[in-house]
Amino acid sequence: MMAAKRRLEFNPHNFLSSIGKGREMLSFQKKNTIFAQGDSTDGLFFIQKGKVQLSVVSEGGKEATLGILGEGDFFGEGGLAGQLLRMSCATAMTECVLLHVEKNAMMRALALEPKLSTLFLKCLLKRNIRYQDDLVDQLFNSSEKRLARVLLLMAQFGKEGVSEMSVPRLSQETLAEMVGTTRSRVSFFMNRFRKLGFINYDLGDHLRVKSSLLNVVLHDDDGTPLVAGDAAPAPGNNSQPPARPGKPLDRDRAKRPPLPSIERRRARCVS
Repeated sequence: MMAAKRRLEFNPHNFLSSIGKGREMLSFQKKNTIFAQGDSTDGLFFIQKGKVQLSVVSEGGKEATLGILGEGDFFGEGGLAGQLLRMSCATAMTECVLLHVEKNAMMRALALEPKLSTLFLKCLLKRNIRYQDDLVDQLFNSSEKRLARVLLLMAQFGKEGVSEMSVPRLSQETLAEMVGTTRSRVSFFMNRFRKLGFINYDLGDHLRVKSSLLNVVLHDDDGTPLVAGDAAPAPGNNSQPPARPGKPLDRDRAKRPPLPSIERRRARCVS
C-alpha cells in the first residue's frame, strides 16, 4: 500500500528537476560542447535552463543544424534505443543548466512510473512532428518562409499575450544551414524583416522577434502584397497554374496550416 501511495504521488517534474541516484545537474557556459558526434552514449539530458544546438557533420566536413532546443526538452536519448555512439553534436547556445540522467536510471524510472513514460513519449512525438514539419517546409515553402518559421519557432510563439520574444542571435551561416539556403539569401531576408519591423538587432547577442513576423509565414504567395507599399504583380500574372475544369486550384486543394500549432509543438513538456 505504501508503494502504491508513493507511485500515485510521483511527480515527473520533481524527478526531472532534482538530483538523485543516476541523476546529476550540470552547468555549461555559452559555446561549450555538451557532447560531440562519435562520443559514447552515457545517458540523456533534460534542459532546465538555456538553449542547446544540435548539429551533425558529414564525412566531407559539411555541417548542418538539426534544431534548437529549449527548456523542457530532452536530447541525447539515442542510447535508450541501443545507440552506442552519439549521432550528433550538442552545443550550449547560452548558459545552460542540464539534468543528466544515466541510461539505467532512466530506463528503470520509465518502467516504474507511467507519468514519466507518458511525458517522455509526448516530448519525443512532438519532436518527431517538428521534424516532419521541417521536411514539408523544406519541400514546399520558399526560403523566406522557412527562415521566418525558424525564427518564430526559436522564439516559441503561441503563448497568449506575447507580442515579441528575445532569442540568442545565430550567425547567418547557421541560419542558412537550418533553412537550407545560402548565407547571402539569409542576409537579404533578415534585412528585409528588419526594415519591415518584424525583428530588431539592437540587443547585443540577442535578436528580438515580433509576432508580426507571422505575416510572412501566412502569406499565400499568390501575388498579394505582404504589406502596404510592396510591389503588386503585373495584371494577369498568377503563379498558380489554371485549374482543370471542375478542379480547385492547388493552393485550395492542399490547404494546411502553414505554421502548424506553434503553441502546441513548442509548449514546454513540463507544465
